[in-house]
Amino acid sequence: MALGHGPADAALGGGLKCGALHEVFSAEPGFETTAAGFAVLLARRATQERTLLWIRQDFVALEAGEIFSSGLLELGIDPARVLLFRAAHVEDALRAAGEGLACASLGAVALETWGESRLLDLSLSRRLTLAAAKENVTILQVRHHATPATSAAETRWCVRAAKTFGENWGRPVFDASLVRNRHGITGQWVMEWNADDGLFRERAAHPRALAAAAFDRPAQAAMGALRRTG
Repeated sequence: MALGHGPADAALGGGLKCGALHEVFSAEPGFETTAAGFAVLLARRATQERTLLWIRQDFVALEAGEIFSSGLLELGIDPARVLLFRAAHVEDALRAAGEGLACASLGAVALETWGESRLLDLSLSRRLTLAAAKENVTILQVRHHATPATSAAETRWCVRAAKTFGENWGRPVFDASLVRNRHGITGQWVMEWNADDGLFRERAAHPRALAAAAFDRPAQAAMGALRRTG
């Protein structure tokens, strides 16, 4: 699944592997919404025209905010293709993820949890990886306020918001670090999402103001000649 961002796709060997587990963390506290948004946009690439199952632990909504259909539309995501499941506890969220990965009609599962949990260990990541591969359903595991640990995930991303210039509706910019890549190199890139194309790309250059062209060049040239002879 090509992301559209050339350097990132090159590091990934052509794109993000589908039917696999990928982890997303916020690079620091305060960027939880940014990390979730990045993960869901990755899921958007994986789903194509299929449905996304978005599983959220209740505490995530309390701390990071609710999901709004208008916001999804601005990112180029059809809310009608998003199934939202609210889970009170991590155990409930994991059961829902297992059910989702067994459904071949889904394109991707986004699993969003808050805090540390003994259940989110290496053994679980292996089970999620096997389940994702069986039905070719991609899973994006978004972990807020948690420390990255040993995992069977294909990739791991740490994400923060990047600076934008001017009006940027539908084009959020991410400072994304690929800190784990099982089959290639790692790296860090500034990635801009294009809602119209449904692709990431390199951030557009800063629109710097240019000096206006001189409108009286003959007089300017004459003044230069006068200075040289004087």
